[in-house]
Amino acid sequence: MRSDLVFLVSVISLTFLSLLRSGYAQHIADESCSVQILVPGLKGEAGEKGEKGAPGRPGRVGPPGEKGEVGDKGLKGSIGRHGKIGPIGSKGEKGDDGDIGPPGPNGDPGIPCECGQLRTAIGKMDNQVTLLTTELKFIKKAVAGVRETDNKTYLLVKEEKRYMDAQLYCQGRGGTLSMPKDESTNSLIASYISQAGLSRVFIGINDLEKEGSFVYSDRTPMQTFNKWSNGEPNNAYDEEDCVEITASGGWNDVACHITMNFVCEFDKENV
Repeated sequence: MRSDLVFLVSVISLTFLSLLRSGYAQHIADESCSVQILVPGLKGEAGEKGEKGAPGRPGRVGPPGEKGEVGDKGLKGSIGRHGKIGPIGSKGEKGDDGDIGPPGPNGDPGIPCECGQLRTAIGKMDNQVTLLTTELKFIKKAVAGVRETDNKTYLLVKEEKRYMDAQLYCQGRGGTLSMPKDESTNSLIASYISQAGLSRVFIGINDLEKEGSFVYSDRTPMQTFNKWSNGEPNNAYDEEDCVEITASGGWNDVACHITMNFVCEFDKENV
C-alpha cells in the first residue's frame, strides 16, 4: 500500500514539472489556489459494527453428509389402513367331532299305512330272488352235462376253489365232493374231466384229521379200493392232506390250499 502511494506522488510531480515547462507555469501559478491534489491518507481505525443486513440469497445445496448413527427406536405409530384380502389358503385337516347336539323337534305325523305286511312280503321276495339267482348259476353249470350211476349224479364244477371251499360249495347244494369207491365210479369221473379238457380235479378224500389215514369227505374210511399213482401218497413238503384225480384216473395227494376245479356228488333221491 505504501509503495503505491509513493508511485502516485511521483507521477503527480512529473506532471507538474511538465506543465511548468510548457508555458503554463503562470497560469498554474495564478490558479494554484484552485488546484487540489488528492492524496490517500493512512488507513483509519475500524469503525463500529453496523446493523445486520438483509438475508442473502440461498446458497447451493451442499453435498450429503456422512450417515449418522442409528437413533433410538421411536414410539409405536397408529394402526394403518386395512390391506387387501389375501388369497384363500389350502383346506385344513378335519377337526374333531363336536358334541352331540340336543334332539330336534318332533316331525309332523306321517300318513297312516299298513306297511308291516308289505315289508314282510318284500323281504321274503328278496330272499327268494337271492336263492333263485344262486340256483340259476348252479343250473347253468349243470346244463353243460352231468354224469350218472344208478344211485348218484356227478357234476363237474369249472370254478377253481380250495379244497374246503369246494366241499362247502357242494354241501350248500345238497351234495358233497365226489367219492369214487369202486372202479366204475372212478373211471366215470376220469372220463368226465378228460372230455371237459381238464387234467385234474379235487375229489372228496383227505387225511386232515390224522396223517396217513385217508377218509372220504363223508368221513367213512377207505376200504379195499384205491387208485394211488406210483409213489403216492407221499405227503411232499409235509403239507399234502387232500386228494386229486387225474384224467387218467390216478390219485395223488396235494396241498389243500391250492385251487382247482372239482366234481360234486349228489344222491339221486335228493336231487
